[in-house]
Parts: sequence; C-alpha cells; structure tokens
Amino acid sequence: MNPELSALALLAVALVAANLPFLFERIFFAFKPASGIKNFGWRLLELIVLFFVVGGAAYLLESRQGSVHPQNWEFYAVAASLFVVFAYPGFVYRYLWRRRGA
Repeated sequence: MNPELSALALLAVALVAANLPFLFERIFFAFKPASGIKNFGWRLLELIVLFFVVGGAAYLLESRQGSVHPQNWEFYAVAASLFVVFAYPGFVYRYLWRRRGA
C-alpha cells in the first residue's frame, strides 16, 4: 500500500475511533449501563482503549511497510493529544450541542 494513502487512512480511522465513545450509549459497544445512560468515565475509558487499538493498528501498518522506527515519549504525547483533538466533535455533539425541545 502507498505510504501516503495508508497514513491518510490511518488518520481517518483515528478520527472515527475517537468519536465512537460519544456516539453510542453502550459500554464498549456491547453492554448496556445499569442507569441507562453512559457516564463520562466510561466514555473516557473507551477513548483510552481505542487510542491503544488505533496505535496497535498503526504499528502493524508500519511494520508491514518496513522497519518500525523507535519512538520516545514525545511522540506518544503528541499522538494522544491529537486523538483527544479528534474526539472534540463527538464531545461537542454529546455534551455541548443544545437540542431543540430538550
């Protein structure tokens, strides 16, 4: 696969994955919460787990294209920050958007 195309595909997957916790009311897309509404703690835990899932997919994608470059903590800090920025539209939709009639 073309490296530029795979990087764009990975960014698209990260954008979708970062917003998934805010779009669904089931915990890890399988379990319905006891209260009926998933609280922010569960959404944050899902966001962290999805960050590692996308990171694992990125690692596999990079290893298929050649040698994997070693990364320092700065890379992971920037990647986590970017993932949180990607999650902002879902956060706005869930918590800040005023729905008519609500």
